[in-house]
Amino acid sequence: MSRSPSLSRSRNFAAFALITAAALGLTACGSPDPADVGAAGNAAPAAGQGAKIPTTDVVSGVRKDEAAAALLPESVRAAGSLTLATSVGTPPGATYLEDGRTVAGQDIDFADAVAKVLGLRLKREVASFEAILPALDSGKYDVGTGNFGVTDERRRTIDFVTYINDGQGFAVRKDSKLAHVTDLTQLCGLNVATGAGTTFEATLEKNRPKCAQAGRKPYAVQTYSDQGALWISLQQGRSDVVMSTINGLRYAVDRQPGLTFLNEFHRLDVGFAFKKNTPLAPAFQAAVNRLKKDGTYDRILAKWGTTGSGIEQSRISPPEHK
Repeated sequence: MSRSPSLSRSRNFAAFALITAAALGLTACGSPDPADVGAAGNAAPAAGQGAKIPTTDVVSGVRKDEAAAALLPESVRAAGSLTLATSVGTPPGATYLEDGRTVAGQDIDFADAVAKVLGLRLKREVASFEAILPALDSGKYDVGTGNFGVTDERRRTIDFVTYINDGQGFAVRKDSKLAHVTDLTQLCGLNVATGAGTTFEATLEKNRPKCAQAGRKPYAVQTYSDQGALWISLQQGRSDVVMSTINGLRYAVDRQPGLTFLNEFHRLDVGFAFKKNTPLAPAFQAAVNRLKKDGTYDRILAKWGTTGSGIEQSRISPPEHK
């Protein structure tokens, strides 16, 4: 069953509204304005410290880099544009602003900045997370963003150009008896909520038989396409634990009373996604590395409170972190 763009926007905004509304009582203490990202790259408040989505413009000053643009295929330079599929969920990756139409987030800023370096216009379309990677292979889109973790399984059919390092983690209610998770057998017997079509779902399904092998009741994997429903399931006790992105979990629990970030489980590089053997990868890699040199890269991370996810340099389809 497909969802209309307007319904998807309203649900995604509702998910963010749920998170921010729950946090109003936690954000009464004053904090620096998110717009205070100085020219020297001074950090804005972490994305979890205020109720509003940061809207500082850290991209408009980016200039075209002729050497990076020269790496693009001639046909792309002539067309001057690419079609980008974006998965919109919750911050800091990508979300809707209060108008319900404008997308904002770390993924949005990185894509816009890279496009400026390469002298391209982006034709951005919002698509569901689980639909983007197959659509790249079919040629429907040129590139996709959605906090796509680089895994060995995905590298068989998709090319990536990395721009941050994020990964897998857990969040629970503060009354949970679950402690630091170092092995997924610690989840045996619990209800685990996660996003549909994600690396988290794949990791959970792959490891679920280990519970039976250990003589314990398997955990149940509950998948959600709607982030609001995922967090409601945890708040209301239908789920015992959420597995999701490290940055996304930290952002969400800072805005919801009674929840806590448990721990990081597995780090993953995150990248722009392309059809396998794409000729676009070298240009995108050069563009990300250009952003590293001119300071834009650090300003984007500071804006979204994700400086801990910075990488030394962009790479094309690197092996998965073990």
